[in-house]
Amino acid sequence: MQIGQALAAAKEGESQMIVMMGNNLSLTSIILNGDPSIEHKGKLTCLDEQVKISQFYHCEGLLLCILKDDSRFVVCNPYLEQTRWIEPRYSHRPYGMDRFSYALGYVNTDSCRSYKLLRFIDYYYNAPEKQFFWYEVYDFDSDLWTTLDVTPHWRIAFCNTGVSFKGNTYWCAAERNVDVDEVLANRLICFDFTSERFGPLLPLPFSGGHHDYTTLSCVREEKLAVLLHHDESNPYELDLWITTKIETEEVLWSKFLRVETAGFNSYVPFISGSFFIDEEKKVAFGFDERNRQRVIVIGEAGYLRGLDLVGDFGDQSCKPDLCSYVPSLVQIKQPEGGEREEESEYGEASI
Repeated sequence: MQIGQALAAAKEGESQMIVMMGNNLSLTSIILNGDPSIEHKGKLTCLDEQVKISQFYHCEGLLLCILKDDSRFVVCNPYLEQTRWIEPRYSHRPYGMDRFSYALGYVNTDSCRSYKLLRFIDYYYNAPEKQFFWYEVYDFDSDLWTTLDVTPHWRIAFCNTGVSFKGNTYWCAAERNVDVDEVLANRLICFDFTSERFGPLLPLPFSGGHHDYTTLSCVREEKLAVLLHHDESNPYELDLWITTKIETEEVLWSKFLRVETAGFNSYVPFISGSFFIDEEKKVAFGFDERNRQRVIVIGEAGYLRGLDLVGDFGDQSCKPDLCSYVPSLVQIKQPEGGEREEESEYGEASI
């Protein structure tokens, strides 16, 4: 499926999402005008059918894809159908799972953007005796990896996906000296791709409990949003905030939405992983943890809708993921000498 054609045919009030289900990426749309509906547009064609994706990261129209059965990873522009394959220096895949965390970002130069990739692994269990961490950056211009001199004062959970915002990446994090069994990601931290440094731990707009769940999102590349789901201490509340000011060393928040689900009979939705919001319509979207083919739409005054995706999505053991999508005209720069021979079978690239 060509994304350009799908976007050209988009209807008024239609929100476009990139969705990962069954180790594949597809374009999906949600229409909120009147009775809400969801439509699976089809799989993306910038990657070969044989390529199975275990994780993906979004940066202003570009996607960094981590593969299920390959130590390499690939950056693609679905709109232009361009790809670039990247070889890591090291691989750590216990039980076949890539244990590194990733982020895609860029540096603004006078003429264009210079893209970089952050890759790290950070084991904290039984610290300080057995902690281990490794941080490195890949530069798209030089085609080189650089090991960062980092002494973390933070902890980022492996399952906690970062959010790209204006070239940098933000995570929900925690102080490093907190006992591992009591940790709550109640701080925000930013990696600056220009300085290749992490900033200080910044406040999130709440004090959560032991079993609460937090996750980040981006609002139209203009703001960050954070979701707090009370899992045990108060399971009938879900709160969302958006930023009114966001910099690498300062952040201010405003309450966006509170959902009290006590009136939802026996069904209480739990949004896990990624989500995104429509600020104008005052609603949020996310996958239901209890039904992985259902997208939950929540809003004011107890508004709740469950929209089921219909189609053959393959292996459902892979946790679904989503992000809002706006196409990008950014050309993916290839290494000097062009695309490597081993990559040519997987898709087109543009130099």
